[in-house]
Amino acid sequence: MTAVALLSRALYEEVAELLRQRIFSRELPPGAWIDELKIAEELGISRTPLREAIKVLAAEGLVTIKVRRGAYVTEVSQQDLREVYELLALLESDAAESACWRATQDDLAALERLLAELEVAADSETGSPERFFELSEAFHLRLLDLGHNRRRKQLVCDLRKVMKLSRHGSLSKQRIAASVAEHRAIVDALRRRDAAGAAQAVRQHFANGLQAAV
Repeated sequence: MTAVALLSRALYEEVAELLRQRIFSRELPPGAWIDELKIAEELGISRTPLREAIKVLAAEGLVTIKVRRGAYVTEVSQQDLREVYELLALLESDAAESACWRATQDDLAALERLLAELEVAADSETGSPERFFELSEAFHLRLLDLGHNRRRKQLVCDLRKVMKLSRHGSLSKQRIAASVAEHRAIVDALRRRDAAGAAQAVRQHFANGLQAAV
């Protein structure tokens, strides 16, 4: 029974990840109905693991289950977005303060290497918006690691999934350039061991991001 349970769990988690990526790529856009029968047939699975996967995505806020109507990809309102950005600013600024005292020189060097890659991805001629988003998220998650609070990181990861629902395919060149400078300000404050400055740099980064998003 244990082996069967583990196999079943692995299957619904794999299905959840597949649907998650379809949502993030806009193959399943906000407001889209999730056709359980069609997806189950496509994947060659029963509807039981699919429904378990949908429950996982609903718990993450990516899917909304409507009584007698089925499951839909969540549509994020401007108020939802404001709430997410406000919470991210609060949690990640707290992580930055903690990182100021906990991060080693090697930790900061690794963060600066991520920043250097971010700058390359932000290049208007040779860069890639997709790579930029990927590296930006990696930067923030690494900063959270330096704050040494796994529960805070889990909260942020869940909030970031909701944030991705509202992300358009690209940002303006001006916003990408500004975002790189904001990441640089965070690293500079960490290098100075300026906890208040690092926290403020993070809060400003999210305030500017929200302004661009809405």
